[in-house]
Formats: sequence, structure tokens, C-alpha cells
Amino acid sequence: MSLSLEQAKHTAEVITTALPYIQRYKDKLVVIKYGGNAMTEPALESSFAKDIVLLKTVGVHPVVVHGGGPQVDNLMSELGRTSDRIDGMRVTDKATMDIVEMVLGGSVNKSIVNLINKHGGRAIGLTGKDANLIRAKKLAMTNDKDEPIDLGYVGEVEHVNKDVIDMLIHADFIPVIAPLGVDDNGETYNINADLVASRVAEFLNAERLLLLTNIKGVLNKSGEILTSLSPTDVDDLIADGTISGGMIPKIAGALDAVKAGLRSATIVDGRVPHACLLEIFTDEGVGTQILRDQ
Repeated sequence: MSLSLEQAKHTAEVITTALPYIQRYKDKLVVIKYGGNAMTEPALESSFAKDIVLLKTVGVHPVVVHGGGPQVDNLMSELGRTSDRIDGMRVTDKATMDIVEMVLGGSVNKSIVNLINKHGGRAIGLTGKDANLIRAKKLAMTNDKDEPIDLGYVGEVEHVNKDVIDMLIHADFIPVIAPLGVDDNGETYNINADLVASRVAEFLNAERLLLLTNIKGVLNKSGEILTSLSPTDVDDLIADGTISGGMIPKIAGALDAVKAGLRSATIVDGRVPHACLLEIFTDEGVGTQILRDQ
């Protein structure tokens, strides 16, 4: 079906409006953490894949780091198992680690790769274990009494082998990374995907970091979205309890990336169709942007 003249004009206006942003981000690297509802609703899955392919087509280099918590929960439920979470981190014993690795490094990763390729991309799936992409160590965590909390096989990123990702990008591939890491002894760790995306963006000196989630962004105590925050603002919001629970790893990831030198990191509402394009190619955006302190 052909477009009417008015529809065609509107399409042309949208494309020309995006032109300055396309020019700005051409040959730049953007790290996108993919998770939440955008990962479980077919229409949003398709929207995300098209965004990634379009970004690559116009010369932007997307690197995808994905989560998969709901998929892990579903399989654990089928197997009659449960796991606790502390400040958004899954407590991971050995049996749970095996499930996490199977789901994240297997079914979820390959599903995302297939979806992007279906829409014309050249995606390739990796875990942090491939070519020692993500060197990890056990995450050290304490409670409010400064007592250690043992999360099991939960890690944090020590190093990212940027040569692997650079090689894939230069070969015109789209890397899709599962958030698993390995330590010097070959032990595998489950790592929060937001924090992996942050560290990948840091090591790659990315232009932007987008953290897709299933909320509008950071909300104040009145439920209103805060569209722009500085690291100082974030520290204050954590201190007064406005930011808590599962939001802490997302904010921590964005904050770490900005403090490490990124111009900005954005928590994006992944429930909005084409959220990535709206965030990169328009002024409005669909989330909360963390900017460096001036």
C-alpha cells in the first residue's frame, strides 16, 4: 500500500529531523542494555531489533548487553526452585548458576541474535567467557552493619577485552553479550546486566549508554519522572530512599559509566516502541539521563 502525499511528507520530515543526530553518532559506539518488557513482548522485541539494525545501517555501532531475569525465573519455577534477591542481585548457588548460564548464554542470547538477524542485521552472540571477554571476580557486598553478604556465584567486572568487540565491529557484526564472566581460575559468575553494560561502555569509551528497563525512568517521591540527574543528585536520592531495591544496580551502572568518563548514561523506558531511536535521534528521549557534574 502506497503512502498518501501527507503521510509521505510526514515521513520525509521525520527523516530530515533525525539527520543531525545521524551525523553526530555516525561511527560512534553505543552500548545498549536490553531487558525488561522489551524482551518479553513480541511487538517490543521486533521494535528493538529493527532499532538495532537501523542504527547499524546508518553508521552507528550498537553493542547489546542483555539480561534475562524473567526467563531464568520461569525455568527455575518449572524446576521447582527459587532464589532470593538482595538489592536487585540474585543470590546464586551452584545449581542456580548452571540454570543462569544455560538460559542467558543459551536460549536468550541466541533468541536475540536470531531476532536481529531476521530483520537484516549481522548479530553474533557471546558470553563473557568467550575469548575471556569479561574477566570477573566474586562480588563483595555488605549490609548496613558492614557485615559481609554472600551472594554465591555473583560477580563484578574487572576487565573487558575490547579487542574482541573491536574485531567484531570492524567486521560489521553486532555483538550481543550475555552477562556472564569468568575469573582467573575459570570459575563462572552471574553478573548484573546493567553493571556489565556500564563496564563495557567504559572500556570501549562508548559515546552513549542506554539501559532499557520497564519503568519510565527515575521517579521522585511524588511519582514524577526526573528527566536529568547529576551524580550528586543520584547520591542524594539513594541516601533519602527515593532510589532503592532493583533500581540501585541500574543507577549504579549509569553512575559508574558517567564517573568513568562517558558524557551521559540514560535509563530508558523499554516499553515505548522504538525507544532506542527516540532516545538517540530526538531531543525528547524516553527516560532519565545521568550527566556528569559540571
